[in-house]
Amino acid sequence: MKAIMVVGTTSHAGKSLVTAALCRILARRGWRVAPFKGQNMALNSYVTANGGEIGYAQAVQAWAAGVVPWVEMNPILLKPQGDMTSQVVLKGRVIGKIGAAEYYEKFFDQGWQAIEESLRRLGEEFDLLICEGAGSPAEINLKHRDLTNMRVAKHLNAPTLLVVDIDRGGAFAHVVGTLELLDPDERALIKGVIINKFRGQRSLLQSGIDWLEKRTGIPVVGVIPWLDTAFPAEDSLSLFDRQETSSGELTIGVVRLPRISNFTDFDPLEAEPSVSVKYIHPKQSLGHPDAVIIPGSKTTIADLVALHKSGMAEELQKYAAAGGTILGICGGYQMLGKILADPEGIEGQEGRYRGLGLLPIRTVIAGQKVARQRNVTSNFPQEGLPVSGYEIHQGRTRLIEPEGTQFLFDDQNLGLIDETHSIWGTYLHGIFDNGPWRRAWLNRLRQQRGLGSLPTGVPNYREQRELLLDQLADAVEPHLDLKPVLP
Repeated sequence: MKAIMVVGTTSHAGKSLVTAALCRILARRGWRVAPFKGQNMALNSYVTANGGEIGYAQAVQAWAAGVVPWVEMNPILLKPQGDMTSQVVLKGRVIGKIGAAEYYEKFFDQGWQAIEESLRRLGEEFDLLICEGAGSPAEINLKHRDLTNMRVAKHLNAPTLLVVDIDRGGAFAHVVGTLELLDPDERALIKGVIINKFRGQRSLLQSGIDWLEKRTGIPVVGVIPWLDTAFPAEDSLSLFDRQETSSGELTIGVVRLPRISNFTDFDPLEAEPSVSVKYIHPKQSLGHPDAVIIPGSKTTIADLVALHKSGMAEELQKYAAAGGTILGICGGYQMLGKILADPEGIEGQEGRYRGLGLLPIRTVIAGQKVARQRNVTSNFPQEGLPVSGYEIHQGRTRLIEPEGTQFLFDDQNLGLIDETHSIWGTYLHGIFDNGPWRRAWLNRLRQQRGLGSLPTGVPNYREQRELLLDQLADAVEPHLDLKPVLP
């Protein structure tokens, strides 16, 4: 089985980006490649065609490789719940909720078996695997139970690239320190160092590169410049790096829930030149945006309670009463209702909780997760538009007062709109990926501001994403020498 491993000196060194770039670069060279990440801890997820859940970053990497995402590309997905536990998704299916110590005690062997099976299946179908690590391979307290980094590299005997983020400082110490902490057989697999996020003239870095190569005996195979390419983020930590995207004609506020999930839903909005996306902490003032989005949440009830305690719930209710537009997606949709109930304590503490009361719905958290791709037809904001996306939720939502509401799609279970067309709710992740629907929704906001309508005959975001992936590969390839790692 032929493979290249990509590990990092730290989290957020750029492993996901480098893996995606390698997938596109090598696919364009004629290789049939696939991404792989044995274990991923993330709240941004995607549903494959067979209804399996994987990390969203691995789906993007699959698209970069020009292939359909498979659950085998990310056999273990851990979704943190904020109470020192995570939901465990094994080969696309939820198998339980568990704390960290208990997870490694009970699921380590089962997890490694899933990784071996997935690698075997991928190896039968693809010429080359681009495997991504997680965090750092040199976390001494975690190495004995690390399913993701050098255990995979050794299993595959994969030449490995070590990525370091030079922008945060200390890059040379990070590289040397990481190599010093690897076992001899692990270090022997490191065939190249990639310096990522470099700002400035390459010539000014050369003396440092010469020293590093002499000190370690490992070549620096790439110095990747700082890229402004919008790349889908893996976890919510990257939200700290996100600023208001532009000074667009419209401002859309996204409530940054404590346990926000699938905020990749808003990448297409951030790519709209006329839209400024602003992430709002629950303790911040809501302000006066043209619309507010309540996003998905891993633990909807806990985030709803946080909105009530912070005062954001009252602000949202006042904003709605003044005629403001609010859109809830997945967990955000559930929060818009009157009641959320968790009779079995699946999300934590069992009980009934007061929603925002903006839609006449009641949601009960159930044990069986719904995870599936969907293709439907819109009723609003424009009738007859084809819309695709995916569901990931454990709540079951019921309309309790049908008067004054209408269904967003031809599938009545996927969303509602109130009679003023101000309160919108849907279970459909990826809704803004649909270009004509996105523009029709934005045009309603523009009309309220007296702005002219944008053309709705635009392609879906996947075409824009393809362009971004090509731009990423174009930006990285000239700065990368892959000869030391290619078979």
